[in-house]
Amino acid sequence: MKVIVKKDYEEASRAALEIMLDIIKNKPDAALGLATGSTPVRLYELMQEDHEKNHTSYKHIESYNLDEYYGLSDDHPQSYYYFMWHHLFNKLDIDKKNIHVPSGKGDINEVTKNYSQLLKDHPRDIQLLGLGSNGHIGFNEPGTSFTSTTHYIALKQSTIEDNAKLFFNGDVSAVPTHAITMGIQEIMDAHKVLLIACGERKAKAVKGLVEGEVTEELPASILQRHKDAIIIVDEAAASLL
Repeated sequence: MKVIVKKDYEEASRAALEIMLDIIKNKPDAALGLATGSTPVRLYELMQEDHEKNHTSYKHIESYNLDEYYGLSDDHPQSYYYFMWHHLFNKLDIDKKNIHVPSGKGDINEVTKNYSQLLKDHPRDIQLLGLGSNGHIGFNEPGTSFTSTTHYIALKQSTIEDNAKLFFNGDVSAVPTHAITMGIQEIMDAHKVLLIACGERKAKAVKGLVEGEVTEELPASILQRHKDAIIIVDEAAASLL
């Protein structure tokens, strides 16, 4: 595991951009594992800016998202499918058929089985991650098995409250209580993992991720065992290291 400490969110996002572009430019048909949430927003803006300025092509890139709220349609403003189009894909030349986000509708068993098979058939060259304040990656909450594959999961109250503040105008009742998420084993199957964590509220989880015991009670700690994991944090998130 390589830990990179940057001054602030902007510098952390720019460091992440360099790593993402290295993959994209050296492998034009790369499979990108992507994440949602507040953390990658600036990275995605920078990817759009680079595309517009330097014409970096995404024509043959494939994307596979970590997760999706269960019960939301693709066109719901808080769905992760909508998030990805709004924050990244709408300004890139990516082929729509190469974009994959778990479905938030339909039979749970079919959705999870089909997405898991899709991930098995398309290994990710890089998997982008954020970090929950409770140590979750994707929507793999504390207690999730390290051998898990794509599954349906009930969200912890702390996750619901965090997301309510960031995306639902503080309305906890508006946040879906369940999600479909890529499993921890599938995250670990990516050739490279890039995790970004910023802000003081992530400091405890960062300390556990980097220096703590590898335990399913802090899902991100499994990254200590990944062959090529890069952790980018700002000074506030690194404050307990």
